[in-house]
Amino acid sequence: MPLICLVRHGQASGAADDYDVLSDIGRVQAAEAGRELARRGLRNPRLVSGALVRQRDTARIAAEAAGFDGEFHQDARWNEYDHLGLLNHYAPPAGRRERAVQDLLDHALTAWMKDPDPPGGDRWAAFAEGVSDALAEVSAALVRGRDAVVFTSAGPIAAACGALLASPDEGVVALNRVVVNASVTTLVVGGSGTTLLTFNEHAHFAGDRRRMLTYR
Repeated sequence: MPLICLVRHGQASGAADDYDVLSDIGRVQAAEAGRELARRGLRNPRLVSGALVRQRDTARIAAEAAGFDGEFHQDARWNEYDHLGLLNHYAPPAGRRERAVQDLLDHALTAWMKDPDPPGGDRWAAFAEGVSDALAEVSAALVRGRDAVVFTSAGPIAAACGALLASPDEGVVALNRVVVNASVTTLVVGGSGTTLLTFNEHAHFAGDRRRMLTYR
């Protein structure tokens, strides 16, 4: 049966002016993820990425490390939500000092999910539906004996897994907070649909490579 590997991008440049750029560690993580994908012996994988720079660069570096030479398909439905915009709207700077960034993001994400009129009109339900539609498109494009790799972000991975598990919003937030940079989540496409097989695999960052383990 076809497999779909959802790969989170490498570490972004949180301390730089442009967040949407891989850090030095992020580029190393992307290459390590590529070597992990090569080890799995994926079959003529269909390659897909979101449109963000950090996603596309992760895809390029990983594909080179894995020896994949197929054409890339870009789909903005795999883009991350605007986490900085959510923080600014739902977690104003005045209340941030006493709380960890991840706690603030959890709060902001939960508030966005419940907000019937979010800023800009971009609702969580529409974001999650877009991810589900994108995943269905990847699944439908696969035939027996062919796999796929999607280079994306924590939010779409959590949304996709949450939908497959029929998780409530709280479960999606919990999934979102633990997705490791350059981790691999594997889905299987069968006669009964697409099913979650493994979540957030990151053994390629174990042992002497543990120093490369990051979450943002």
